[in-house]
Amino acid sequence: MTSMRSKYADFEGLRNQAVALRREGLSVRQIRDRLKVFNHDILNRLLEGEPPPDWTKRPNAKDDLRDRARELRLQGLTYDQIQMELGCSKSSISLWVRDLPKPTPRRAPSEQARLAAEKRWEHELRVRDDERRLTKQLARQEIGELTDRELFLVGVSLYWAEGTKDKAYDRREGVVFVNSDPGMIRVYLAWLGLLGVERDRLRYRVMIHESADVGAAEHYWAELVGSDGSAFNKSTVKKHNPRTVRKNVSEEYQGCLVIYVRQGADLYRRIEGWWCGIVGAADSAT
Repeated sequence: MTSMRSKYADFEGLRNQAVALRREGLSVRQIRDRLKVFNHDILNRLLEGEPPPDWTKRPNAKDDLRDRARELRLQGLTYDQIQMELGCSKSSISLWVRDLPKPTPRRAPSEQARLAAEKRWEHELRVRDDERRLTKQLARQEIGELTDRELFLVGVSLYWAEGTKDKAYDRREGVVFVNSDPGMIRVYLAWLGLLGVERDRLRYRVMIHESADVGAAEHYWAELVGSDGSAFNKSTVKKHNPRTVRKNVSEEYQGCLVIYVRQGADLYRRIEGWWCGIVGAADSAT
């Protein structure tokens, strides 16, 4: 015991020798044999903090796998995808790549193709919408101002397309017009004004599905025709049929507006005559 104490009395000097030999590239065994230090605890203390030389490191069979796992992780692959690629455990993969940022989820090729197709189609739809708007704008400009005669002919045709008509089996010599298009309603009212039909001769009624906001629709149509609501009869509310798949369910749905002309039998007969005149003139033109 006394000899061991005296042997390691100059511990710092011995440590300096051990560190110098370590930095020269000697292994622990070589330093042990050179300095005659066979006590493992003392030897470890002498070399504490000194890394081993590269040549003493054993090659790690997983180093290549680790590097490849990190490369795949940086490419955005998940643990499962890396495991399928390399065949190693997910616990090892987690240890190797835990310092890397979590990648954004990668989509399957089929999903990527679908999204790419949708983007192309969205672009195509925008192009088509622009073409539609331009065509409509140019066509609108072609109309210009309407003469009274042009409005007269338009109104007759409009009524004969959308108004009620007299039949031999069902006498209906009344002027009743029904439509859901506010533009059609405005043109029709302008035509009645051209014919000298006073607004106090008009009565209105809303026809609408029960699932819609009836009150809001009544207000909408009253505002469109410039009425305080006193000229409106009770709305006709259509009951819901569960077997029917309705398309007009958007917020823009306001139902239809029915416009009656009181004491309109004579006007109806004239409208029918005007229409027959238009048909005859068209036949002559061809």
